[in-house]
Amino acid sequence: MKVHFLSGGRLRMRRSIYVTGASREETIELPVHATLIRHPQGNVLFDSGCSPEAATDPDGRWGGLAKVMTPIFSPDQTVIIELKRLSLSPDDIDIVICSHLHPDHCGCNEHFRRATIFCHAAEVEAARATGAEQQGYLSREWNQPGGFRTFDNEHDLFGDERIVLVPMPGHTPGLTVARVALDRDGVFVLASDAAPLQANIDQGIPPKNTWNMDLAAAALAQLKGFRERGETVISAHDDEQWRQLRKGSEFYE
Repeated sequence: MKVHFLSGGRLRMRRSIYVTGASREETIELPVHATLIRHPQGNVLFDSGCSPEAATDPDGRWGGLAKVMTPIFSPDQTVIIELKRLSLSPDDIDIVICSHLHPDHCGCNEHFRRATIFCHAAEVEAARATGAEQQGYLSREWNQPGGFRTFDNEHDLFGDERIVLVPMPGHTPGLTVARVALDRDGVFVLASDAAPLQANIDQGIPPKNTWNMDLAAAALAQLKGFRERGETVISAHDDEQWRQLRKGSEFYE
């Protein structure tokens, strides 16, 4: 089994959302990424990153949200082009796992028409709720014709303990991480926005853009436990960590 980290865009946001004590004027650049997992039973994509349209027409694609998280990437820095560089097309992806349904994590879902898309039931319910757009759930991004295969509890994707989905609500009601067990490089925990930065794990403090702070803090504590026993926890938007990862055609196995 192999794991490839793929670029899914890049954003500029207020630093104070993520870093305690930062001024409102400071900004931070945040990488967005997806993870391709080549499992013997199929190609799995954990998150799909930003839509290429968010790069060329952010206001048209995201509306007012584009002022909160401003796209600073080009269309070729997105998952569809990244897969092409690996000689793959969207039709080569069998499963898409949605960590949650914010547009920087599910923006390319519409391209994966052949794939089964997994998402926690509570996340789908939150996206469908009245007023969900004010919580960052944009229907155009998440509401795809094929719908979702939902789950409520921890879910072993192929029944072999190689890709296990672990609910960690907090950032959103159905935030889910994936624990990926590799033969050579050990366990990778794809934390998504349960830990947007490694500093959130270090300090145990969730960012301000959090649905439930107590649950988010509990998720950070759980991730810290994973990290302390030697597992590699991959944050959603940590630029320093992103720069150190093998990316694109390079892989872990």
